[in-house]
Amino acid sequence: MESAFKELGEKASVLDFDPKSAVVGGGVEDIYGEDTATEDQLVTPWTYSVASGYSLLRDPQYNKGLAFTEKERDAHYLRGLLPPATCSQQLQEKKLMNTIRQYQVPLQKYMALTELQERNERLFYKLLIDNVEELLPIVYTPTVGEACQKFGSIFRRPQGLYISLKEKGKVLEVLKNWPERTVQVIVVTDGERILGLGDLGCQGMGIPVGKLALYTALGGVRPSACLPITIDVGTNNKQLLEDEFYIGLRQKRTTGKEYADLLDEFMSAVKQNYGEKVVIQFEDFANHNAFQLLEKYRRTHLVFNDDIQGTAAVVLAGVVAALRLVGGSLSEHKFLFLGAGEAGTGIAELIALEISQKTKTPVEETRKKIWLVDSKGLIVSSRKDSLQQFKKPWAHEHEPIDNLLDAVKAIKPTVLIGSSGVGRTFTKEVIEAVSSFNEKPLILALSNPTSQSECTAEEAYTWSKGRTIFASGSPFDPVEYNGKVYVPGQSNNAYIFPGFGLGLVISGAIRVHNDMLLAASESLAGEVSEEYFEKGLIYPPFSNIRKISAHIAANVAAKAYELGEPFLYISFLWYILSSDPKTMSTSSIHL
Repeated sequence: MESAFKELGEKASVLDFDPKSAVVGGGVEDIYGEDTATEDQLVTPWTYSVASGYSLLRDPQYNKGLAFTEKERDAHYLRGLLPPATCSQQLQEKKLMNTIRQYQVPLQKYMALTELQERNERLFYKLLIDNVEELLPIVYTPTVGEACQKFGSIFRRPQGLYISLKEKGKVLEVLKNWPERTVQVIVVTDGERILGLGDLGCQGMGIPVGKLALYTALGGVRPSACLPITIDVGTNNKQLLEDEFYIGLRQKRTTGKEYADLLDEFMSAVKQNYGEKVVIQFEDFANHNAFQLLEKYRRTHLVFNDDIQGTAAVVLAGVVAALRLVGGSLSEHKFLFLGAGEAGTGIAELIALEISQKTKTPVEETRKKIWLVDSKGLIVSSRKDSLQQFKKPWAHEHEPIDNLLDAVKAIKPTVLIGSSGVGRTFTKEVIEAVSSFNEKPLILALSNPTSQSECTAEEAYTWSKGRTIFASGSPFDPVEYNGKVYVPGQSNNAYIFPGFGLGLVISGAIRVHNDMLLAASESLAGEVSEEYFEKGLIYPPFSNIRKISAHIAANVAAKAYELGEPFLYISFLWYILSSDPKTMSTSSIHL
């Protein structure tokens, strides 16, 4: 072993190290090819696992359960620690899917998948990749919302890092406690606005964990390169503070300078520990912090807010694709939003930018085609002095209107978009009004989870007499109306962020530009074939998501190169576009 360490130490990289020379009780060949995908770090792969077969079985990164072959059981000291039978990964997958399908409650399925991820990471991702359409609503919206609400009760084993006010002044030390030295993607939340469920404090960790599972399953980023983080500054949720099982700080949410200082320390520590090419994805921060943080750090860090930018990119893609069904160019349509928070204003801005680029018109002019309604009514110029900064660009000249129905009748939009987080706000009267002056109205009810959706698919199709083009944030089953079956689309951020993040990683970009988001949107819109248009769909099926993510990544990376961003692995584009997505291993994406 000493000679192996000596040899490794004399070389510049672990990539130069011959795994066959690591002699431990006879030596262990690098059967899985893990060593050839590691980074420049002085670590001897497998040393810990080889030293104790029992420990290997409790290491989710390398454990394969009964899939270990006879040869592997001898090589890794597993003889006797497993039952005699061997079981292929395919058979393991079949057995687990049969078990999961027997659960009637989605949260039970979520817990079963979480337990699998904690003991056999390879099998978890195999399961998720092969059954993505069935399992996506479990590991992601809508079930992840319920999981966050009950996170304290179902908490078993910590995943990711928790950085609380107790760690103020020691954030860099906390980051160094994470065992992986090369991290490429961080998803971070402070838990203040989890989906449409409000302040869930420390229990919002379910969101970063779920998002990063999709980075691997849908985008091919190695699990070890992903780091979920929750910033715990307390919660204003009285019910959680009184819950004996709550796992976070039991105090009111800290704001102001103390909050800003902790976030500043965190952002500086991330760059110091992982470099400036690590993607930092903000998730579910409240409006008053989300816009400020994005604006503050977008010039110094590789930051991306999925609620503002990811949602915008996937909705723009749906709208662009829908033009094939409703006709006209983007600039010929009129948009009305219910909801003027992160999602609403983010979508509106990206649509305005796309129209601006296509028509060579100043964005200040293209914004006038987009109207927003918030809790106080239509956003108009007479309200400008009382509006938050991010709403002011959408304050157009118009008489005040205090409700959505009257706004619909006055504006006569061709596209109605809901991002309010308030369920059943697209009433029968609203949908009938939109349908009265549109042959094919485009209605997007985006709020999550399902209970917060502005309307259901059945309501949209029934009240529009089957004429609407509909998509939602949460999944809905197909609807039969007047003898015809309508298949609603799902405007799911999972279409965008795994491929977008992968594109940032492979390009070596150090900043996110709006043109990259437009490139991602156009790439996704181009994935909708005539076959799906005939069904009224404006998004492709999730069964093709790994291929879709690869194309998005390639286009984002190409745009980064065009914009002059550092582009370290341009030859990797050909690899991504020519690879079979189902055979792309998690380690093969590692750079």
